[in-house]
Amino acid sequence: MEIINQNVAVREDNQLLVITHLSQYLDYVTGFGGLIVPLILWLSNRDRVVGMNAHGKSVINLQLSLILYIIIGIPSILLLGLGIFILIFAGLLGFIMPIVNAVRASRGEAPSNFGAIPFIS
Repeated sequence: MEIINQNVAVREDNQLLVITHLSQYLDYVTGFGGLIVPLILWLSNRDRVVGMNAHGKSVINLQLSLILYIIIGIPSILLLGLGIFILIFAGLLGFIMPIVNAVRASRGEAPSNFGAIPFIS
């Protein structure tokens, strides 16, 4: 017989939300981890931290959108160079949005989903 405790203590931890957003920069440091580390943080804390579910979904949607933009942008370079604009947009989006959302998380606000395709809703 399995007993499940439904009384999970929920806490407010804005620092963990900020770390979740800033962990996207692991791609710049290590070359990988910008999707894996936020995914682990989100899945392990989405029921324990207030706002983690919304911020975690925002991070994962942004990372998946960036991957899709890069996959579309590289072959599109051959089509009159339009892929260059897509890659520049993806680069700027991947650099600016984690900072914006980290600041919003530190203030206790909802994350911004600018440029992110809602894969996970």
